[in-house]
Amino acid sequence: MKKHLFPLFLLFLGSSAYAQQDFFALTGKDTPSIIFNDFRAIDAVNGISGESILTADSPAKVFSQSRNSSVNEDRNSYNHSQSATMATLAYDASDNNLVYMPMFSSNIYVLNSKTKEIALIENTVARVTSCDINSHMTRMAAGYDGNVYAINNAGTQFLQISKKNNQYQVNDLGIIKDDASNGKNSFTTIETGFGGDMIADADNNFYVFSTSGNVFKVLTKELKAKFVGKISGIPENYSVNGAAVNSKGKVVIASAKGAPLYEMDLETLHAKQLPGNLSLHIYDLASKYFANDRAASANPLVNLDIYPTKVDEGFINVNINDKSVKGNLKLSVFDISGKNVMKQDLPVKGGSLQQEIYLKNLVNGAYVVSITDESGRILLNKKILVTK
Repeated sequence: MKKHLFPLFLLFLGSSAYAQQDFFALTGKDTPSIIFNDFRAIDAVNGISGESILTADSPAKVFSQSRNSSVNEDRNSYNHSQSATMATLAYDASDNNLVYMPMFSSNIYVLNSKTKEIALIENTVARVTSCDINSHMTRMAAGYDGNVYAINNAGTQFLQISKKNNQYQVNDLGIIKDDASNGKNSFTTIETGFGGDMIADADNNFYVFSTSGNVFKVLTKELKAKFVGKISGIPENYSVNGAAVNSKGKVVIASAKGAPLYEMDLETLHAKQLPGNLSLHIYDLASKYFANDRAASANPLVNLDIYPTKVDEGFINVNINDKSVKGNLKLSVFDISGKNVMKQDLPVKGGSLQQEIYLKNLVNGAYVVSITDESGRILLNKKILVTK
């Protein structure tokens, strides 16, 4: 049975997801029941399918984290990396990894989209059984803080999958309960709240899109799911099984029934069909984008950048080579709550600057680095992830 899953700044990037390889789909075969087909890139602006990354029949190189060795998995079980029954997918952009779970298994898999190598994360935290639909993990997304999150059908497990010292850890954050205002639109019942997919926002909260088309906002700290509304503009029998934010800041939704992709505005919940006539059986979607993302460049310059975006040594580099940039610039660092946690002047001479910036006293987490000119005009906003 398939899964019963703003505005401060929007992220506008010119090039397509297909070219950048930052929007992905978990697809199935053309069958009535769930049968895994492949992971593939998707152009989520134009509705075009990209290259396949790993198919159900591909040879798999699986390395067990707990056993610290390669493993040969039983392909006749639910517990293997190419299981027929899969409904979760997240994209960890910092490492180019696809993170997923078979629906009837507690195993977590991390697929490197470049090398095609797979890490197996065995754990006792996820409590999943094939016969209990409430326990099935059907929603997953990367959070703004750099961790990956998953929610089971009934909301009784809210998993956080984090990485430290090259080792993945799994924590159960608790039970998500209905907000008192939800009424008959319950997050925890099959008809109104099960399945679908979820996306993250820049406050590290989540929006869950249930199979029925209902949308819930999950407040991470409060462990409450509040009914937001129902998606409009899609066919009445449309099964919402995948959701992810595209490069325009819109939410793309997909169906396991082989229906077209739709693009939805998170404020109005109104969806419109994307071009391209893409009609894949999509069980889940994943991207590197977030709702309400402050890391948008309002007036980006081609020759102004900071790197790396995954900071594991406490330093970032600012590189400017643009004669239109004059005077002293200001670099500011904001945490995910919007608090300014660091400031530094950038003296630019002749439109050129190469400077290493020490991110002193910044704890691990997600931040936005903003560079402004003397008039206060934003030249660059970019998200970084500190993992010292």
